Amino acid sequence: MPFSFSLVMLQWSVGGLFFLWVTTRLRVVGLGYGQMMRITYALMAAAAFSIGLAWNASPLQNAAACVTAIASVGALTQSVRYRSAGVSGQTAIATQRSERVAAMTGIDRAPQQKDATATEFDPNYDLIAPAAGLLGVVAVGVEAGGPVWLHLARLIVGALFLGVVSDAMLLGHWYLVQPGLGRKPLRDLVLWSSVLLLPEVALLLIPTGMFSVFSGAINDGYGGILGWFWIASALTTAGLFFMSWVALKEKQYSAVMAATGLLYLAILTAFSIDLVARALLR
Repeated sequence: MPFSFSLVMLQWSVGGLFFLWVTTRLRVVGLGYGQMMRITYALMAAAAFSIGLAWNASPLQNAAACVTAIASVGALTQSVRYRSAGVSGQTAIATQRSERVAAMTGIDRAPQQKDATATEFDPNYDLIAPAAGLLGVVAVGVEAGGPVWLHLARLIVGALFLGVVSDAMLLGHWYLVQPGLGRKPLRDLVLWSSVLLLPEVALLLIPTGMFSVFSGAINDGYGGILGWFWIASALTTAGLFFMSWVALKEKQYSAVMAATGLLYLAILTAFSIDLVARALLR
């Protein structure tokens, strides 16, 4: 199974940027969130490119990482260019709440006005970078030989899984900046994380997979401890996703912060599922 730090960084950026689009297409999260995420994943893609060059990674992988970084910066530039228009959904929610407060209290505090004539940032720009990075991930899977379909499935699902868990945690923190934001964007990411956990674990069990570690056919070097650690990580991740979903059903604002804390822990266990297995099966 293909494994390198540059590949992991490229997968991470691909998954993160794709699920950024899943969030920005709703047009309710402030532009600052998208800008923060594009900078973060552009740096990851640039790191994948730099490490890939230093360690002689596949030329196609390096090219894809470079294009991913450039495309992410391009989307960032567009979002800054069109920032005067704001985000339509966010503006509509702020206006409705201001009108509700004015009706109840008589205090009219109009929300910050946006330029109605300006063009709003198109979230579809966020699809260009992950599409470019995905081509590099696919190229690595094909070049690896063996059961190509299994390599491709593991790499693509792994990229999506790492990205969605990271985005969920970061979006949870964004509620501190935008406290009036509804919970749907975060619920969506937690749901996607839970859904992707199933194929992520299943694909890593398919022979040659983690069953070979459990049986001792593949020596982990630690007397089978890493196999048990992998099982514990999978079960713990499932539990953390479930508790995050339950927490988000609570009405108190603190529930969002509780879910964010659980997702922080889920990043550690989720990454263990993917990286430990790939280190043992490479």
